[in-house]
Amino acid sequence: MSVLLDLSSRYADVVTAVFSEPIAFKAWFATVAVSLAVVQVLSAARIYGRLERIIRIPYPPIGRIHRWSGRLVVLFTLPVAFHCIFILGFQTTDTRVVVHSLAGSFVYGVFAAKVFIVKDHGYPRWALPVVGGTLFTIMTTLWLTSSLWYFTEVRFGF
Repeated sequence: MSVLLDLSSRYADVVTAVFSEPIAFKAWFATVAVSLAVVQVLSAARIYGRLERIIRIPYPPIGRIHRWSGRLVVLFTLPVAFHCIFILGFQTTDTRVVVHSLAGSFVYGVFAAKVFIVKDHGYPRWALPVVGGTLFTIMTTLWLTSSLWYFTEVRFGF
């Protein structure tokens, strides 16, 4: 238990070197992740032949944009997940927190399903957009129940 407390205090020290408090760090990193998730949805739509007239980036570059934005989403969500899991934990204080805790419990499972479907081409063509859309919906729910709440109810700033 003392190792976890030591890790938690080191985490807070690193985070508060830039942000006013760890929760501000979490809100801003989640905002970057959701913004990149929007890039994921738009680039996926372009890859699937939608939005060709709006997004005029040809296939090889749009594929790279999609892959790198996805990698960056994971990179930005890992410290947020650490904060949620090891510092805050699963909570049931009010409806917003319950929805956030439940959605957070599913996010990496749906992400793993998306990676499996991408790598295994035996799934129906509709499976990847459904799982990707589900992942985007969960991430948006997490952002709405945490970052948006923080920015509107606590403070908008670093």
